[in-house]
Amino acid sequence: MAKDIVVVGGGTAGWMTAAYLRKALDRVGSIRVIESPRVGTIGVGEATFSTLKLFFDFLELRERDWMPSCNASYKMAIRFVDWRRGGGHFYHPFQRYEVVDGFNLGEWWLRLNAEEARAGEGAGDAPFDYACFTVPALCDHLRSPRFFDGRVFDSRVQSFFSEAEGPANKALVEHRVQYPYAYHFDAALLADFLRGYAVRRGVEQIVDDVIDVRLADDGSIDHLVTAEHGAIRGDLYVDCTGFRGLLVNRALGEPFVSFGQSLLCDRAVALQVPADSRAQGIEPFTTATALDAGWVWKIPLYHRLGTGYVYSGAHASPEQAEAALRSHVGPAADGCTANHIAMRIGRSRNSWVKNCVAIGLASGFVEPLESTGIFFIQHGIEELVRHLPNGSPDEAVVKSYNRIVGECIDGVRDFLVLHYVGSDRDDTAFWRDAKRASMPDSVADRLALWRRRLPDPKSINPSFHGFESYSYSVMLLGLNSRHAASLPVLEQVDERNALAAFRAIRERTAHLLATLPSCYDYLAHMRGELELPAIAPSALSAGAAIALEGAGRQGGADRGEAGEQAQA
Repeated sequence: MAKDIVVVGGGTAGWMTAAYLRKALDRVGSIRVIESPRVGTIGVGEATFSTLKLFFDFLELRERDWMPSCNASYKMAIRFVDWRRGGGHFYHPFQRYEVVDGFNLGEWWLRLNAEEARAGEGAGDAPFDYACFTVPALCDHLRSPRFFDGRVFDSRVQSFFSEAEGPANKALVEHRVQYPYAYHFDAALLADFLRGYAVRRGVEQIVDDVIDVRLADDGSIDHLVTAEHGAIRGDLYVDCTGFRGLLVNRALGEPFVSFGQSLLCDRAVALQVPADSRAQGIEPFTTATALDAGWVWKIPLYHRLGTGYVYSGAHASPEQAEAALRSHVGPAADGCTANHIAMRIGRSRNSWVKNCVAIGLASGFVEPLESTGIFFIQHGIEELVRHLPNGSPDEAVVKSYNRIVGECIDGVRDFLVLHYVGSDRDDTAFWRDAKRASMPDSVADRLALWRRRLPDPKSINPSFHGFESYSYSVMLLGLNSRHAASLPVLEQVDERNALAAFRAIRERTAHLLATLPSCYDYLAHMRGELELPAIAPSALSAGAAIALEGAGRQGGADRGEAGEQAQA
């Protein structure tokens, strides 16, 4: 196993890598991070997957240990706005469909909606996401995913959130359940927090610039030349230098495979917008709003909003994009400095080359439509630990790593392509061109089937890429990629159990709305800014006041509902 690891680049990728490796590899001689005092970080990756909890669990960090320091908040879904002709919105939640008589509720919604909706039964007039999941209504009402006593709203995964018992697993490869929420955070503050965590545990921080990369006769990295510290050598080098790919692309010459022929958005302009979370509340979801040449993200943190326009440089200039973003945000954007970003969309052909492994943007990146940037970092780190050899890098091991990482990034690319080709928008040149963009064969073949059948576990990309079949189904239904009919076999199945399941979701949703606190109040309580025993009703949002009252009056009902939900 490598005795000395050198991480080049700080930021989220560098310090996530260093913190995780230090915790995982007790016998490694040294881990050093070379962090330039001059090169800034992108710093817009503030939304995440629900599986990021596994990363913090591995580091033995509880939410109250890190969330306040990073101004973090919760994310239960992505809200897609104006992605279909005629406008409107839908949610992509961190919540699987329930299954009734062997068929998920997405299939049952298609079956029942046309008939029972007209009679006020079944899924009713509710859109598919509100009919099939509890999360959309919780998001609309700005609810927290956790009760004041720390329980999560989905009791089926409560054991994974119990501090007394500890999580049942801490790695992506072992993960089999759906965590009900992810996080939003200030990426710069998270990097600072993880830097402190890593340095306290023995990671060495070197603040310096790498001015040259010297190669050995076999083409591997022999040593790095720095401006102030001279030559730095290691057994394994981790390239966390972002889009520059200083080691893997520039020094080692590994080709970059562009996804530009399939995903047109290649630029972004970002703003950090002040927000009064106490007065306005905190939305427990990311918003992705479609505009003429791309889409705008909105990520609510505890102290501000992160927002930005991801757009195609072929369809809008930076000046036009910034003007469109400011118009979208409104007066709150006045005085905010815009950060313009050129994005490298695609991946290095191989992320592990010789004695160098690329993590983060140097490895690969797709537009942040589904918050996959930090997921790629986490996945790359975990697979690196699983693939570390005893001595020099083994060709078969390196090949396995590159295949797994490449398939993951390619799988996410395909899922994002579905967002554009599945949409029925065609009102601007960008949306028309997005539909005409080159579609990977892996998408085209499956899409032909999905026009007739909702995606299921056997029809989606089988390689691990972080998304399950319910996510594909949600996107197709939400984007107005409607199906002519439901599964014919459902015509032969008694619908009474499905009707009961839809009623149970409505009842469960109403109960959760009446008992969960607001997202702001829960986070304020976590930060010590809201003491429950001494809270006056006027100090709480309406939702929190109801939650406190319900906690005393309906504690038994909460437990009963939880048990009922676990059986659903």
